[in-house]
Amino acid sequence: MAVLLTCDSIAKAFGSRTVFTDISLSLHDGERLGIIGPNGAGKSTFLQVLSGNMKPDAGTVSTRKGVRLSMVVQDPVFPPQATIREVITAAAADGDDKDTDVAKIISRVGFEDASVAAGTLSGGWRKRLAIACALAAKPDVLLLDEPTNHLDVAGIIWLEKLVASATFASVFVTHDRYFLENCSTRVAEINRAYPLGLFATPGTYSKFLEKRSEFLRAQQRQQDALENLVDREVEWLRRGAKARTSKSKARIQDAMDLQKQLADVTSRTGTGTSTIDFSATGRMTKRLIVCEHLTQSMGGKMLFRNVSFVLGPGGRLGVMGGNGCGKTTLLRILVGDLKPDHGEVRCAEGLRVAYFDQNRDQLDPEMPLRRALAPEGDTVIFRDRPINVAGWAVRFLFRAEQLDLAIKNLSGGERARVHIARLMLQPADILILDEPTNDLDIPTLEVLESNLADFPGCIVLVTHDRFLLDRLSSTLLAMDNAADNGGHVEFFAELAQWEQANATKKPKAKAVTSGGRAGAAAEPAKKKLSYLEAREWEQIEHRVEEAEHRLSAARDALENPAIVSDPAQLTQAASHIDVVQAEVDALYERWAELGAKLGQ
Repeated sequence: MAVLLTCDSIAKAFGSRTVFTDISLSLHDGERLGIIGPNGAGKSTFLQVLSGNMKPDAGTVSTRKGVRLSMVVQDPVFPPQATIREVITAAAADGDDKDTDVAKIISRVGFEDASVAAGTLSGGWRKRLAIACALAAKPDVLLLDEPTNHLDVAGIIWLEKLVASATFASVFVTHDRYFLENCSTRVAEINRAYPLGLFATPGTYSKFLEKRSEFLRAQQRQQDALENLVDREVEWLRRGAKARTSKSKARIQDAMDLQKQLADVTSRTGTGTSTIDFSATGRMTKRLIVCEHLTQSMGGKMLFRNVSFVLGPGGRLGVMGGNGCGKTTLLRILVGDLKPDHGEVRCAEGLRVAYFDQNRDQLDPEMPLRRALAPEGDTVIFRDRPINVAGWAVRFLFRAEQLDLAIKNLSGGERARVHIARLMLQPADILILDEPTNDLDIPTLEVLESNLADFPGCIVLVTHDRFLLDRLSSTLLAMDNAADNGGHVEFFAELAQWEQANATKKPKAKAVTSGGRAGAAAEPAKKKLSYLEAREWEQIEHRVEEAEHRLSAARDALENPAIVSDPAQLTQAASHIDVVQAEVDALYERWAELGAKLGQ
């Protein structure tokens, strides 16, 4: 496969802080490279350098002649008054079929009304719009910075399918482990724990974990051997060796070099993870919260109706659903911040609830980190034991020199760790967590999961992180406030059961036509179908299902080791996916067109 992009020994620093140094890698046709690393390792900066939006301090980035790059940033911004169609058209590559290409992308991304102003979109739909703009530019390489942020679970699955079936190459920075596993053909970690600052392996995320474990074990053996050698040389020096001969001088220099080498290895292997440990009250009441027939609407829109459940110690309720379906509203009802329209919430007497708010807006941005971690002084009380604020900060990977930094100067992941630190100081019967994983790196996520799994109280968890849902939830509450469902709520035993149920639902025709108006509004007067169109309408749903089966089979073929190991077969299989995907898209457009004529 041809090389599309190469970076050679690139380095970047901001002031006195070195972000990364001496990173080299190449990207080939059709490759999907997942980038991971701890908060502050420079992953987003690395993507900016690859895109050409930022110059490296050292090294070079080269692209093959004619290669087009598109980038989706973490928090995209669009002209608020511009319509969806106008934003995508402005980003689209020029060509004779530009309007048709834009219409196809609008349909493929899932917008039902392209005349909606970009400024009215939720975070999830803004992210979809950014992806649509990137696709419209017809890239050879797509760069994605935290692409799953703000997307709901259905949106993440949609994006996975799009990236995994694409013919273009992609580089994505993400903490979503299922996305890494399902999309990556190669995974690289930017981390100072590695001699070159980067460790990359071909294959999926699980293969990467295996290879990384082998590497770190080898590095630990190297450190152990160096420590033994340094101990012997130090002992020789202590015996009073005189540096009068050239041989003695050389040995003294070797001993000093060994100590320097050991210090380098030790500093690399000294990376830590947050120490997260929640406190429970030990309450044994079987019924902590009882919810009966909760019903809530907002702005004339039904969010959920007749929701009933009981929460007790050890319970694990995962809450999932699309953006704006009412997940946070349900949590606010549970903590007592909001009264439901109908129904009742009964709490055990003296119930203690710790609430993690996804907006994280309770902290004054000008407040120093020291005060945010220890509101009452320079000491916190954790499990009836006083801990100095400096020691408390270390548990969450903060350095002593950061204690006087204002909250506004911390990264998103660091601010998330501050909120978790404050939450840990509250002994609780129930932890209610609204998107606690946003901005957290994978090592911190793993520690968070482990400690949540050990928490003896009850947990109510809203998250789009499927790995976390799978590991922690004993029951899933799926919310769907689509217009035809009217606030429908359903319980599932696990995520796989929800995915299976979701896959069996019949796909809906998209309401966007090539003219850019919603189906019903595009044709005020309903039209009758011709004889041939009526026959086509009767068969099109079946044709869509058949095409989607062919697409699924084509994607499955990419998992065949014989095909993956053969570049020619791999290229042919990827091209076939693109052809079948185009057929599916065309059928959906035709379905929408016929449905618009019928007023459906």
